[in-house]
Amino acid sequence: MSIDLTKLSDPPMPSYMFTLFSRDLFEKSKLKDYDSLLESKVSRSQARVSHLASILGNGNSIGANGNLMRPHIKHESKTADVKVPETTSTYYVNGEYVASFTIGGEQIKNYFLIDTGSDLIWWQCKPCTEGGCYNQADPIYVAPNSGTYEKLDCVAKSESCFTSNRIYDVTSVLERILFGCGRDQTSGDGSFGPEYAGIAGLGRRVLTSGYSLPSQFEADIMSMCLPGLHSESATISFHTTPFDNSISAELLPNPAYPNFYFVNLYKVFINEREIPLNPSISIESGCLVDTGTVITNFPQDIYNVFRDTFRKEVQDLTLVDNTTPGAFDTCYNVDPGVVPNFPVVRMYFGGQNPNNMVLLTHQQVVTYFHGLYCLAFRAWDEGFTILGNYQLQGIGLTFNTAENTLSFQLNVCD
Repeated sequence: MSIDLTKLSDPPMPSYMFTLFSRDLFEKSKLKDYDSLLESKVSRSQARVSHLASILGNGNSIGANGNLMRPHIKHESKTADVKVPETTSTYYVNGEYVASFTIGGEQIKNYFLIDTGSDLIWWQCKPCTEGGCYNQADPIYVAPNSGTYEKLDCVAKSESCFTSNRIYDVTSVLERILFGCGRDQTSGDGSFGPEYAGIAGLGRRVLTSGYSLPSQFEADIMSMCLPGLHSESATISFHTTPFDNSISAELLPNPAYPNFYFVNLYKVFINEREIPLNPSISIESGCLVDTGTVITNFPQDIYNVFRDTFRKEVQDLTLVDNTTPGAFDTCYNVDPGVVPNFPVVRMYFGGQNPNNMVLLTHQQVVTYFHGLYCLAFRAWDEGFTILGNYQLQGIGLTFNTAENTLSFQLNVCD
C-alpha cells in the first residue's frame, strides 16, 4: 500500500487550475489495510466535527470573529502598504484532500491540504525556530532566499492581531498571494505528516479582508471534483467551471460565519419516506458543506429518525448488534454472492423540485467496513447538519459566490 509521491505529476493546466488528490493516497502506505484506512478517516472526521462544534456552538468562527477584524488587502501593487496579522489562529487541521502548488520564483513544488473550512494559507518556512519545524518530505521553502518573498508587518500591537499557539510571518509572493510562513510547529491541537507543507484555505470569498484562495484570486467561481480512494486525481479550478448548474442550492448569507458554506437543506427522503426536519433558514437549522468532514452529521433527533427509517427500508438483511464502537451504529452482514439493495437518499435544497434534488446512491449511503455494510451517516449534538465529502463523491461542485449558489452535477467524477 505504498505510493511514490515523486510520480504524482501534474498535467499541463491553465492558470488557476490545480491537481487535486485524495488524502488517502498519501496515508495508505502507513496503514495495514483498507479497514485501518477507513478507521483513520473516521477518527479525523470525528475530531473535525468536535472542533467545529466548539467553534460554531460557542459563537466563534475559524480564523475570523467579531473581536478580531481583518483589514482590507490592497491588490494594486505587490509593495502596497498592506497591513496583516503577525500571527494567525490555527485549529485542528484534518483536510481530506491534497493539492500540489509551486511556490515562489524558485518553483518549489509542495503538497498542501485544502480545506473549505479555512480562510488562511500557510506553509512551513525556513529559518525555523530551534526545533520548530517538523520533518517534511519535499524541500522546505527558505524565505530569505526567495526572490519573491516580502515580509509584511502586523496591523497593530499584538493584542489586535490574531492570537495563536504557532508563529507565522505573513508574506507576499508572486500573484500577490498573502500567506503565513510557519516557523514554529511545536505546539497546537494537530500535527502535519511529512507529506504536507501546509494548508490552502478555500473558505468562501469575501470582498474585504479575505485571505483564502478564492478571496485572493478574486474568484467568484470555484469548482471541483472530490476524488475518491480509487481515483488517481481530479482538479480544482477558479473563475470557471466545467459543470452545469441544473441542480443548485442557495448559499445562505451568514455574517457571523462569512467564510463557511451554508445551504438550505429543505427535505430529506429515504426511498419514499420523508425525514421530518425544519427548513434551513438559519445556522440553527442550516447545512454546512465541509470538505474536511468525511461523514455527513445530522442533529441527534433528526439522525435518530433517519437511522430508524433506513432500518425499516432494509428488511432483508441481518442487522448486526455489536458494531464498532464510535464508528457506525447501523451495519449489516451480507452473505457472499449476495448483491445488497440499499435505499437511495434524496436531499432537496431550498424547495422540493428536481432542480433542487441531489440523489445519493448505494455508494454514497453505505460504506464497507470490517466485512459489514454500514450506514455512512452520523449524529452530533449541534442544531444543524454537516454535509460531508463521502456523500459528495462523484459529484461536480460549483461554488458561485456572485450568484450565491452551490451547484451539483451528478455522476461526472470518477
